[in-house]
Amino acid sequence: MQLDVVDLKSFYGSPLGTVAREMILRRVRQRWEDLAGLALLGLGYATPYLDTLRTGTERTIAFMPARQGIIAWPPGQLSAVSLVEGTDLPLRDQVVDRVLMIHALETSDDPAALMSEIWRILAPGGHVMLVVPNRRGPWARQDTTPFGHGQPFSKRQVTELLRQALFTPTHWDEALFVPPIQRGFFLRTALAWERLGTSLPLPFGGVYLVEATKQVYRPALSGKAARVRGLLQPILVPSGGTAAG
Repeated sequence: MQLDVVDLKSFYGSPLGTVAREMILRRVRQRWEDLAGLALLGLGYATPYLDTLRTGTERTIAFMPARQGIIAWPPGQLSAVSLVEGTDLPLRDQVVDRVLMIHALETSDDPAALMSEIWRILAPGGHVMLVVPNRRGPWARQDTTPFGHGQPFSKRQVTELLRQALFTPTHWDEALFVPPIQRGFFLRTALAWERLGTSLPLPFGGVYLVEATKQVYRPALSGKAARVRGLLQPILVPSGGTAAG
């Protein structure tokens, strides 16, 4: 189910949404501390995070799924956001250095095709950061937040999806150990929940944060492509004379 942009904006304007943003952004910035001079793309509903991450970047743009809807961003400036189809992103090959995907993969009709498009537009040496609901976590079981919509993932499912799309995971993390409850006690103690969750081997964070880099070389052609290539191989044919006879 694709959430409406109005619902997403409303969530991030709430106290619980503010806490969720801060806890996830804290983890993202531990990996992407300095993005100076890099091209950054946010896919899904990433604008609450791009406000902080875009400082110093060469350029930052946001893509939102067509069924989700769009809001202008950044506020008071020329818009840097576009509506897109996930399987046909309007960018040339290898033009983005970093991609942050949040509220994107779990609501996609074709996650494999979406990741293939990310591979295409990502520059060699570029990185993608996936933020996806953990199917074992409490946030995926509460539809009162955006993380409770769409298809949550297990670690194995994310790994397989990245492998098929020719990405290599380089870092795994979790966030949102605080329960998804709009109450003052839980909101005030959110950082303590995060520290406790990361210090103990408990796989119950609300979201996975997975950083991956693209494999530059694709595997050998197979199937129809391999047969076509075989038809183009030169074949030695006798040209007459004694040997031909």
